[in-house]
Amino acid sequence: MTRFLAKRIGQALVVVALVTVIVFLLLHTVPGGPARGILGPQATAAAIAAFNHEHGFDRSLPEQYWMYVSGLLHGDLGASYTLNQSVSSLIEQRIPKTLVLTGLSTLVALLVAIPLGVWQGRRRKGLTDYFITTLVFIGYATPVFFLALILVIVFAEKIPILPVQAPQAETLAGLFADSRGLVLPILAGAIASVAVFSRYMRSAVLDNLAEDYVRTARAKGASERRVVWLHIMRNSLTPIVAMLGYQLPVLFSGALVIESVFNYPGMGLLFWNAAQTSDYPILLGAVLVIAVATVIGSLIADILQAFIDPRVRGAIK
Repeated sequence: MTRFLAKRIGQALVVVALVTVIVFLLLHTVPGGPARGILGPQATAAAIAAFNHEHGFDRSLPEQYWMYVSGLLHGDLGASYTLNQSVSSLIEQRIPKTLVLTGLSTLVALLVAIPLGVWQGRRRKGLTDYFITTLVFIGYATPVFFLALILVIVFAEKIPILPVQAPQAETLAGLFADSRGLVLPILAGAIASVAVFSRYMRSAVLDNLAEDYVRTARAKGASERRVVWLHIMRNSLTPIVAMLGYQLPVLFSGALVIESVFNYPGMGLLFWNAAQTSDYPILLGAVLVIAVATVIGSLIADILQAFIDPRVRGAIK
């Protein structure tokens, strides 16, 4: 297990390093550069030159990247051009709120998707299975922003029982104090995830229903309820655990849209506003945080798989 962890951590570090290089190069090849984005199209050549010199953009790309990496090693993600605040402090303020949104959306999705997938797996090829599969595919294929707009129209306009705007509190306690404002953003994030997780759960249940250990358990007189919920479901959770790690970038991208629609004060809204103003330090910092979170999520998923599935433990050894 130690060798496995060391190998995975080494791979994670390489991935994060490559992400910083690729994103840095992409952002610095945007036409006009950061100076034009910050100062506007009417900025003079002298103003642009002064801005580039002040922030080091008149140096070569390798020098700029080295300055950026040196800052990262000291915990410095730079300073926002438009908000006059360090990127680290901005991310520190916003990321807990995004984690609350994505965490609750994922929890709701799992609470619905796991039993739904098990139920569909046991009643495959039935009329209800086909009907739910159709709904699931519609939910999966529908863009997140469209789902969010539908929820707004239904629950904020046609049946006005929930607020359109998410809570604007600065603290997590303030967010939960206005819990009604969290309902629509959480539902918007959960619907697409239900579609993904339920399909994987259904396929895993179908695969495990044909395994020898299921026939053995039934031959020993175990009740169908015990066979399904104790044996089949436990082994069927392996692909779901793996998906949780790989779903992180999807969850963050969905959060960007959801936070923009509901004006939720998280990382997604911060990233969106920074993209509109070409605030490069925020964009680099946000992408780096998302990359690190994705890598850590994948690593945690691999470790959990090893504990859940004996076959994975055997392969590691």
